[in-house]
Amino acid sequence: MPRIPEGKLHFKIGEVSRLTGVKPHVLRYWESELSALRPEKTPSGQRRYRRADVEMVLVIKRLLYDEGYTIAGANETLNKRSKNPHGAAAVAQLVETLQQARAAVIELIELVDERKAPRKAPGTAH
Repeated sequence: MPRIPEGKLHFKIGEVSRLTGVKPHVLRYWESELSALRPEKTPSGQRRYRRADVEMVLVIKRLLYDEGYTIAGANETLNKRSKNPHGAAAVAQLVETLQQARAAVIELIELVDERKAPRKAPGTAH
């Protein structure tokens, strides 16, 4: 999961796009279809995403692209989760922790596989 810069309070749509790998037109579409994503707008009409909005984009991206949800299914799931007192930030943190754990397990499996591989004795031909 990408790291959201610490200390930064607001992000423009282009910054969110770069951080999340989601194109701006897709972000705008998600805003129109998913009630969980509602960034503020400045008086000039620019979108101003908060940290929680960026985390929500990452959750939506995972639901749609990794888990295969439809827009309607993701909207329903997010609405159910919004009633959860832990909120989207906790969900995003949990996803990041699980991804790190998964990467560590894969690394351990690779180490075990390397040790199981038959080793050739020095001086043997083959």
